[in-house]
Amino acid sequence: MKVTLDLTQLVETGKITPAEAERLHALAARDTGSHWINLLVGFGIVAVAAGAGALLPSPLTALALGAALAALGLVLMSLGARAWDLLAQICIVIGVLAFCGGLAVLDGGSLRAMLASAVILAAAAVAARSGLLSAAAVLVIGASLGSSSDYRHAMYTLTVEEPTLTIVVFALVALATYLVSLRVKAQYERLALIAARTAVLMINFGFWVGSLWGDNLLRLRSIVHGDPSILHDYSARSEMVSPLVFGIGWALALAATGGWAVRVNRRWVVNVVAVFAAIHFYTQWFERLGATPATVLSAGLLMLTFAFGLWTFNRRADAVAA
Repeated sequence: MKVTLDLTQLVETGKITPAEAERLHALAARDTGSHWINLLVGFGIVAVAAGAGALLPSPLTALALGAALAALGLVLMSLGARAWDLLAQICIVIGVLAFCGGLAVLDGGSLRAMLASAVILAAAAVAARSGLLSAAAVLVIGASLGSSSDYRHAMYTLTVEEPTLTIVVFALVALATYLVSLRVKAQYERLALIAARTAVLMINFGFWVGSLWGDNLLRLRSIVHGDPSILHDYSARSEMVSPLVFGIGWALALAATGGWAVRVNRRWVVNVVAVFAAIHFYTQWFERLGATPATVLSAGLLMLTFAFGLWTFNRRADAVAA
């Protein structure tokens, strides 16, 4: 377990002696030196892997390099030397990401490849104690449902092709990983909570897109009817879930989740609910009322009210924790 201490303040308040402060400072300096060496080696590995990948650009190269780096990381981790932990994690993270990328390209981005990548990323997250891989495993599930993001000059894009499926699937993922977090040790609890939080973000993205565009349920219909061509039938409107359904459902879900989070003292969830409640409010407000001086002023006043409420909650939570 890592903690952050202000040694100067602890000495001034008499909590520790100057000698103890010097000893802790020396231990931290030694650990910082090991950390710096690991980072340099890690950057070197990244450069070698990137150069090799550029010289031999193919999915098989990514698979081979990824497997080799991940294996090296696992070997370093199995040695049990704490000084090599960071380097081992770097190797595993880069290796697994490269391997999964090569697998996806090699199999044409198929659902099979995406689900296999999600399993591999989840297993690697546990092995490397990596929160990044834990979140990536959840995001790959979203990619298998058609979700993606993009950046072009001065513009970010979020795509959720299946809002209904996204909400249902990630609600199950969030619930499952949260329940797991209650039953495992602290180091694995962190990974499970990261996965659950990532799923919560995806649920809100699904509601957000659904509240604007609705959902034609193309993937569900293609599965039920066994007809892949339905996936491209964007003109069909008869089985569409209205944006209004998503808008009302999102508001109810936020209210219920926020109430639960306050009751069980889950501050992160309270803050996320507040953020997405504001996003939901602004989205629906300007979609229906437009951007005029009066609507902007009214929305700003309401946002300040939300911010004050959130600030009050956080202050009370800090007081209880103290």
